[in-house]
Amino acid sequence: MDELEIKGIVEAILFVCGEPVPIKDIAHALDMTGDEFEDILHSLIKSYVDDRRGLRLNRYDGCIQLSIAPEYAVYVERLLQPVQRQSLSQAAMETLSIIAYRQPVTKSQIEAVRGVKCDYSVQSLLNKGLIQELGRRETLGRPILYGTTIAFLQHFGISSLDELPENDAQDDEDATYE
Repeated sequence: MDELEIKGIVEAILFVCGEPVPIKDIAHALDMTGDEFEDILHSLIKSYVDDRRGLRLNRYDGCIQLSIAPEYAVYVERLLQPVQRQSLSQAAMETLSIIAYRQPVTKSQIEAVRGVKCDYSVQSLLNKGLIQELGRRETLGRPILYGTTIAFLQHFGISSLDELPENDAQDDEDATYE
């Protein structure tokens, strides 16, 4: 297969899946090594930008996804006339930020930082797909551990948690629930 055909296959896979696909899975499907596929992927990403195409390839935590180019979003919105996205409440935003910076984290750890119950906020964030259960903590009661999802990264337009702003307050509060 030549590079053009491989790019077409990658586009077809991403179009059909619609959701982020692990890069290693696509490389495996193409019988390519990770390094070989990374070269093709970089070339494909660059061509979308250089050619001012309406699509982009976004990377999220070891996955890639096809999306629209941000500069064309206004035109898509005009056509589709979308329902306004419901914003997150202050409580949900506080809960989400604690989870994002301290994950994996339990409800009791979130409540220790916020100083109030967080059952509703956690359930709301789970329903919106912004957080997920990561497992259980090996302590009394085996509380659920929560962390952010790829949808969280997409919602805030970042490709990894490393892009979150610095949190100076985190060091001061670490001892509150350890």
